[in-house]
Formats: sequence, C-alpha cells, structure tokens
Amino acid sequence: MKLAKTIRFDPSDLNIFPLAADEGEWALVGTFCFAAIGESDIKGKIKQAFRNGFLGLDSMGFSTLVSIVTVKPDDLGKIENRLCSIFMNEFGAPDEATAMAAVTEEIKFMADLCAEHKTGTLLAIERSLGDEGIRESFRSLAKPESCAEQKIWTMVDDDGDLAVADSAEDHAHGQG
Repeated sequence: MKLAKTIRFDPSDLNIFPLAADEGEWALVGTFCFAAIGESDIKGKIKQAFRNGFLGLDSMGFSTLVSIVTVKPDDLGKIENRLCSIFMNEFGAPDEATAMAAVTEEIKFMADLCAEHKTGTLLAIERSLGDEGIRESFRSLAKPESCAEQKIWTMVDDDGDLAVADSAEDHAHGQG
C-alpha cells in the first residue's frame, strides 16, 4: 500500500499556514478539518491551509506538497491509531468504533489517490468551496520531473544589480 509523507523544498509552508507540518510526517488529504468551515472563515492563513494544505498527522499542521511512499505494516497501525485519536479528541467522534470507521475511509481515500502513482511522485491539492460543498482537485509531478529538471530560480538584472526572483513559489502554492 502507498500513502504519502509531507515534504518541504523551501520554508514557505512555515509562513503561509496557521501551523506547518514537519517534513516527513505521514499525511492525509485532511479535508475533514474543514467540514464545518464557512466562506467567511476562509481568509488569511486558514485560506492557504484550506486551499492548498495536506494534513500532517503528527503535528496537525499543513504541507503544500506530499511525496508518495510505500507503507510498512507496523507504520499503518501507527497511522490508524493516531488518526483514531485525532477523530476522538479533536473532532468529537462519539466512540472508537465510529472513529475507526472514519479512519478506514480516510486512509482508503489517500491510498486510492496514491495507488496510481509511482513512489516518489509529488502531489499537490487545491480545494474550493461551492454550492455543493468542498471540491478537491489534485496535481501530480513524477519524481524525475519533480526535482532534477525544475527551474526554481531566475536571475534578474535590476539596474546593474543581480536580484534573485523565486519563479516557482506562486505556482507551487496554486496562485500562478
């Protein structure tokens, strides 16, 4: 089975989310965090987490990108236990059986999302809120394309001084 872990290429997640996930945390889509959100609540750092954040399970923070990895059986048990605890303690699941049913659903959704991609593939999410509720779309970037050939810095000559412009930041956060 494949799931995903958070990944960080630059420190931008530390600045754009209410809480950034640590690199290497197990990650889920995490849309359940926004189940009760209203349009007026989607602003500032919450807006960034809503629109572009995967949920890191250890910190309950967000990550713009995740990398697909193969899950070991003992890690799957840890993921299930952590998520069950989150559903019970943070989201008020009435009992462990109800929480575990939600755990199974969330992990299956993420596993299905990851199954079609090779290990090392990066995923990004984009959410929107409409009349039918929350809509999600996902983008993937294959491993060889994700790191080796990407142009992330552009040198710009500004009146004789060299300035560095980050050409990938807006694109990486779904703003470009």
